[in-house]
Amino acid sequence: MYDWIHRIWYEGAATRWLLSPLSILYWLIVALRRSLYRHGVFKQSETRVPVIVVGNITAGGTGKTPTTAWLAQRLRERGFSPGIVSRGYGGSKANTPMRVDIGSDPAIVGDEPVLLAMRAECPVIVDADRVRAAAMLVDDGVDVIIADDGLQHYRMARDYEICVIDGIRGLGNRWMLPAGPLREPVGRLYDIDQVLVNGRLAQPAETLSEVEQNALEFNLVAVEACRLNGSLIRQLEAFAGSTVHAVAAIGNPARFFDLLRGHGIEVIEHAYPDHATLTSGDLDYADECDILMTEKDAVKLDRNSSDRYWYVAVELEMDPTVSGPWLAQIESRLQARTND
Repeated sequence: MYDWIHRIWYEGAATRWLLSPLSILYWLIVALRRSLYRHGVFKQSETRVPVIVVGNITAGGTGKTPTTAWLAQRLRERGFSPGIVSRGYGGSKANTPMRVDIGSDPAIVGDEPVLLAMRAECPVIVDADRVRAAAMLVDDGVDVIIADDGLQHYRMARDYEICVIDGIRGLGNRWMLPAGPLREPVGRLYDIDQVLVNGRLAQPAETLSEVEQNALEFNLVAVEACRLNGSLIRQLEAFAGSTVHAVAAIGNPARFFDLLRGHGIEVIEHAYPDHATLTSGDLDYADECDILMTEKDAVKLDRNSSDRYWYVAVELEMDPTVSGPWLAQIESRLQARTND
């Protein structure tokens, strides 16, 4: 299924025409819903503090979660007290507001919220009702809300929108779901305050919108692998020339596999659906090769595992000459809302 969808969305397979009637219907629903919010038929809920939304307009992984964690860290450095709200996708109780910390069970609250609690070091609440979650954070003393993957959650009013695009995949064939990867039309980018690109856009410049061409670039950099049981940290280069099992239950597993290959590692690929529930038993491969996984997948597994289990953490890097003015712009927007 994954390969079939990839061919349609990103390789121009002609079978997309078979899905085009469904894409038209999806576009009509999206357009109607947005219009109803824009004209006040559906009401937006304001929070008592500013809200920043981090999301994308495509299905699949683009780097939203590390972007959210990085932004929370930068805001803390600038004197803010951020909190994060998340849908808690993949958790069994996502419809119930729950505070998340590093000891929370990913099977209950979702894998990404646990990772955010670990990396962002700020309060995190999961709830399908993000407005309710935001109110809880404000009561806890938070002065700015970051909504992870909340771009299409229009019920929550927002002060600043960030859209993250994968540089290699871009917007695919630029068709709406299910014939393409788009959750919203390309024109939605013109309403967004800042578009970010994970890597460099691979598409020819003449095929890109003005907004895409002016997007700010960042990279997800990995330099270390950590044993799941915490007994050792190694530089990724130490695995160069060796064969490993690479495990990824993320929106774009190919990006993780390519990252490892970029460090000279021979990869046996094990791609799972995004947010898939994994156990150590699922990864008990017969040979003795090391097993490298994403940090998002590592939070789901027992830390008392053998020495062959490792996770690779990634850090967001952005040119300071680019990130500095952009963060100053966000700070100005937040202060303007606070002073209203």
